[in-house]
Amino acid sequence: MNESIDRREFLKLAGLGGAVFASGLAGCASMAGAKQDDFYFVQLSDTHWGFKGPALNPDAEGTLQKAVAAVNALSFDPDFIVFTGDLTHTTDDPKERRRRLAEFRDIVGGLKNRNVRFMPGEHDASLDNGQAWKELFGPSTYSFDHKGVHFIAVDNVSDAAARIGDPQLAWLKSDLARQDKDARIVVFAHRPLFDLMPQWDWATRDGAQAIELLMPYRNVTVFYGHIHQEHHHMTGHIAHHSAKSLIFPLIAPGSKPKREPVAWDPTQPYKGLGFRGVDAEVQKAAYEITEYPVTKA
Repeated sequence: MNESIDRREFLKLAGLGGAVFASGLAGCASMAGAKQDDFYFVQLSDTHWGFKGPALNPDAEGTLQKAVAAVNALSFDPDFIVFTGDLTHTTDDPKERRRRLAEFRDIVGGLKNRNVRFMPGEHDASLDNGQAWKELFGPSTYSFDHKGVHFIAVDNVSDAAARIGDPQLAWLKSDLARQDKDARIVVFAHRPLFDLMPQWDWATRDGAQAIELLMPYRNVTVFYGHIHQEHHHMTGHIAHHSAKSLIFPLIAPGSKPKREPVAWDPTQPYKGLGFRGVDAEVQKAAYEITEYPVTKA
């Protein structure tokens, strides 16, 4: 049994994450001449630092620190950590926006793993086109390669109209053109790229154009945030997986006429909050997702 499988078995037996959702992308031969090692990364999303609302989270000023401690306590050190947006809660005050972003940066500086990547959410970026966010965290659109997988961060929030925009779509097309059609590709976004609930702002207005660019590639998986709950969807052969929030959950898509948060349950504190570990099997282009609670019961 190899180390990757040992790790998965440990995560299941330890009962750390509840349900495990396995997503395998339709098979492809390994890329010739490329070394492909299995690896593990952690996704956190929607921390909303600066949020105040005891009815939704009376521990709003402590949940992020608890998540940092939980990630630090993982028995297997992730290759990297990614935050998929809404690092902070929205504010009209530019000075307060920068203060919240800086406080968030200082808190997550407590992560033992120093390989941390960030993306903005609309709460961070839509009011100033991402200016403050970029001052503290750098480019909001980028790509990188890790152990045989090509990762792409798409910014679908800095435009207040919830668009990726033509310049970024042109960049995406150019970035993808350098990849083989069998390449393993993972996309990070904040909003869903597909129309989950457009009337709830759970969509990207030109997301279909991004999916069209991705569709010729046979091994694509998208990880996103924004909807404050676990959700899984397929557009053709492309799997989309949303992450839980670290501040409060939202109701299931379409379950009520209007979007609304789920009230804090004092009998089950932190219910619906959490982060995820993703075990990447590169040879099979498959991702096994383990959902972690913020604190153990």
